[in-house]
Amino acid sequence: MGFPVNRPRRLRRTETLRRMVRETRLTPDDLILPLFVCPGREVRRAVASMPGVAQLSVDQAVREAGQAFGAGVPAVILFGIPQRKDARGSEAWNDSGEVQRTIREIKEKTPELVVITDVCLCEYTDHGHCGVLTGQEVDNDATLELLARQALSHARAGADLVAPSDMMDGRVGAIREALDRDGLSRVAIMAYAAKFASAFYGPFREAAESAPRFGDRRSYQMDPPNGNEAMREVALDLAEGADIVMIKPALAYLDLVWRVKQRFDCPVAAYNVSGEYAMLKAAALNGWLDEERAVFEMLTSIKRAGADLILTYFATEAARKLAG
Repeated sequence: MGFPVNRPRRLRRTETLRRMVRETRLTPDDLILPLFVCPGREVRRAVASMPGVAQLSVDQAVREAGQAFGAGVPAVILFGIPQRKDARGSEAWNDSGEVQRTIREIKEKTPELVVITDVCLCEYTDHGHCGVLTGQEVDNDATLELLARQALSHARAGADLVAPSDMMDGRVGAIREALDRDGLSRVAIMAYAAKFASAFYGPFREAAESAPRFGDRRSYQMDPPNGNEAMREVALDLAEGADIVMIKPALAYLDLVWRVKQRFDCPVAAYNVSGEYAMLKAAALNGWLDEERAVFEMLTSIKRAGADLILTYFATEAARKLAG
């Protein structure tokens, strides 16, 4: 029967009733905090385009990671900003690099925190591209060995998961093979399986100092209109040994989060990227949005679409609110 017997508003009448019938529940366990690690000591260098986010020296990154874990966040993902850059990105596999040192110190001070590391060369190359170059083209196959070396260095330092974000063909298989050969089969891979050539990465490139010196990344990151291709990319990464697959960005690609979760029986992550963070922060700072309500509406929408894990710069403050 229809109206007036069916009145959906009956169950919206009070906050307690709304909580009782809530379909999607966000928890701190859903959240992963990105951290940018830079050279130096006691460094907290604000990222102008991302209010509240900073480049952190190893000691500060370890402190921030501990605070996130104390708030209930189960994992961090580390991005490195090296002291020097070269054409091959060789600091990426320096066992004494910023990321490697941060992994070891986090594992010493907060051993239960899950440490994930970004595996890509863009922060480490002097040209800013995600792989080595032949002329002005990124050489896919020559890059695979270097990504495997980076992943091995992170895993040997104690990383729980490595997360290749470069979008080279075959990199998940190359990394899985290298880890297994080195006796590191316990280390999982969270693949940036469907990473799009997005306009929403701008602030990240300031934070990670990773903007390409020429051209762009559209020859290896995905073309935004292509949803079916994203399904093929996810299938390939799972076949090569990925344990978790990621869609990046999140908000403009929620349809693909949903499709991946419905089609594949695996954990799905989504990256609430820097541009999404910056837009919300800017609107909140101008008084145009209620920041807390907007943050939780946004994060809940990502989970409702099917994400098991959400990488977000709001992770620590959201976890505190959820716990409180």
